[in-house]
Amino acid sequence: MTFRNTSTIFILLLIALDAGYFFAGFSWGWIVALLVVYVHLLVLGSIYIRWNFYFKSYHSGKDKKQIALTFDDGPAANTAAILDILKAQNVPAAFFSIGKNAAANPELVKRWQTEGHVIGNHSYNHGFNFDWQSAKTMQAEIVQTNNTIASVIGKKPKLFRPPYGVTNPNLAKAVHRSGMHSIGWSLRSFDTKAKDADLLLKKILSQLKGGDIILLHDSMDVTRQILTPLITEARKKGFIFARVDKMLDLEAYE
Repeated sequence: MTFRNTSTIFILLLIALDAGYFFAGFSWGWIVALLVVYVHLLVLGSIYIRWNFYFKSYHSGKDKKQIALTFDDGPAANTAAILDILKAQNVPAAFFSIGKNAAANPELVKRWQTEGHVIGNHSYNHGFNFDWQSAKTMQAEIVQTNNTIASVIGKKPKLFRPPYGVTNPNLAKAVHRSGMHSIGWSLRSFDTKAKDADLLLKKILSQLKGGDIILLHDSMDVTRQILTPLITEARKKGFIFARVDKMLDLEAYE
């Protein structure tokens, strides 16, 4: 089910109900009900990135021995400590950077690159109003973030993660025009809401499966706390950590 298919079905049903209203005495309530269902589907399609409702995102890998760690919102308070852990554990990861944070912390952006991680784009401001912006404004944020990262590492990312994981038709245009690959996830940790590190770790491990792309945030202290045991326990389960671009066989940079 996609935005285009859903809209086509909606228009055909609306025409049929209009005809029924005028010629067969159908209640106008059926038209209202159809509108409510349509709007509801549009909202759900925006919220659930895994539906690929407005455009395609990549959510998991095919190799069931591999899993991928991805971190959003950095460079942030715990980025350096998380990099220390990843280096000690010899684990590659993906960091989806907010452009303004990259501009403020170029040394951490450089460290991402030199330590073998892949850098993605997570918009420039990650503002609460990002999803209400025009396609042109969204694209400008994507381009600005790419240029900021390129000024540090010499190349522009092609991997993009939508802020909040929300999608819509304007973002579809911006992503397409920017030539980006949208990266979703199959396991959302909700580490930004977690208070108890042990409970968070248990929840992730209980849901973990082959091919997972795990959504984490290098802004969170609780994420730093669970990272070493998460890596250790995942390896005990037989999983291998892969960079998300390698897992998905995607070009990470222009």
